[in-house]
Amino acid sequence: MGHVPHARAVTTGRPLNKRVAAGLVFLTSGAVLVLEIAGLRLVGPYVGVTLETSTAIIGVALGAIAYGAWTGGWLADRNLDPAKLLSPLLLLGAATTAATLPLVRVAGEWLRGTDPGSVMLLAMLTLFVPAALLSAVTPLVVKLQLGDLGHTGRVVGKLSSVGTLGGITATFGTGFVLVAAVPTSGILYGLAGILTVAGFLFMGYWRKRAPVTVALAVVACGVPIAIVAPNPCEVESAYHCATVTADPARPSGRTLLLNGAQHSYVDLDDPRHLEFAYTRWIASYVDALPAGRLDALHLGGGGFTMPGYLAATRPGTDSLVLELDAKLVELDRRRLGLRTGPSLRVVTGDARANLSSVASSSRDLVIGDAFGHLAVPWHLTTRELVEDVRRVLRPGGVYALNVIDGTARRFVRAELATIAAVFPHVALVAPPSAVAGRVGSNFVILASASPLLAFSPPDDASVVTGSALRDFVGSAAVLTDDHAPVDQLLTFS
Repeated sequence: MGHVPHARAVTTGRPLNKRVAAGLVFLTSGAVLVLEIAGLRLVGPYVGVTLETSTAIIGVALGAIAYGAWTGGWLADRNLDPAKLLSPLLLLGAATTAATLPLVRVAGEWLRGTDPGSVMLLAMLTLFVPAALLSAVTPLVVKLQLGDLGHTGRVVGKLSSVGTLGGITATFGTGFVLVAAVPTSGILYGLAGILTVAGFLFMGYWRKRAPVTVALAVVACGVPIAIVAPNPCEVESAYHCATVTADPARPSGRTLLLNGAQHSYVDLDDPRHLEFAYTRWIASYVDALPAGRLDALHLGGGGFTMPGYLAATRPGTDSLVLELDAKLVELDRRRLGLRTGPSLRVVTGDARANLSSVASSSRDLVIGDAFGHLAVPWHLTTRELVEDVRRVLRPGGVYALNVIDGTARRFVRAELATIAAVFPHVALVAPPSAVAGRVGSNFVILASASPLLAFSPPDDASVVTGSALRDFVGSAAVLTDDHAPVDQLLTFS
């Protein structure tokens, strides 16, 4: 048998410098992950920050990566010199990245809502095109570097690992640093700028200037459109898109919106005024307690409506607020009249984590009012969390939890089952129509180790206890740290 010579690939494109090739793959792979994380921030104010939203963004990003990689590989085999495609892909990626912000801000106003169709469409508009364009770069770079088929595994493996490292670096850098320090608009335009510079650096590989003109035109149009397009965020933090709006019917009234949903209402002149019905239900029970100051703990601050009410109606009350978002607290100080001091203290950070440091048997009242859009964060719903709440309550202390659910009432039933597994005395406060499943609503759950007081909530709300409450809960499962599918239980109609 004759000797078979070592197979070599033939390509008219000269290979890139190894460091340049690795840097290009690192940049474009990381850029896709930046788009994915920033995309979730962009769509949140319009369709909420829910499991469905995260799933849509991740799924669309993965679909764009798959489609872009397939297309890039097809183009690499079709084109005599793959290097000629690098500059247009980078520049078009930059243009579509810059166009994402105005596109989402305009389309988001039309697609507001939590239905899956709106969520998926907005996710597609947010990142599919730029992510697909950038994902097409790696197969082209691989083709350029394959001068010898004997080294295929080494080349592909190295560039694949570099791309993965780029994605990891972008994920950590964006999630831990950029989102907290830079507005989403700054992240996207900064990324577009970096991609534009990279595109011009590769201009020598491609002589025609048409895509450059198109890219610059899109960027030039995108910036003024982004300025004119409605911005839903007054403050953008690592957790929320927050906005304060004035109440036209009440000059001193202010509404706090978090990720597009009404979260709190504050009357700057009268902290006793409670606009939202669920706050009046909680207040009606608190008002029925013996007169005097209270030691209260608040899981979630929002607009600090209830701490303000307690300070006004029960002078001397000590309120400790566990609020996740430090920038939201700053907005409350600036726009909602928040004044902290010895009797109103704020600890920023995750409420579940900070609850563990609250002394046992130190609180008369715990109010749970923390939300990620329309859902209580799952780790604040479980039996383990409720057990920690009971730990910090004094004998006779009360846990008041606000939840929202739709007509199926699956989540509120599960949460009632969970709280009833820890507290012997539980009551549900809600409109009769919501209890019957005819409308979605806020539901307030009251729980204590001691018998609850009899009281009459306002707004025609009913109090469900005893056998009626057990019938309402039915066979609902207890939520635990091991299994708490809150987003799946919630349905709104």
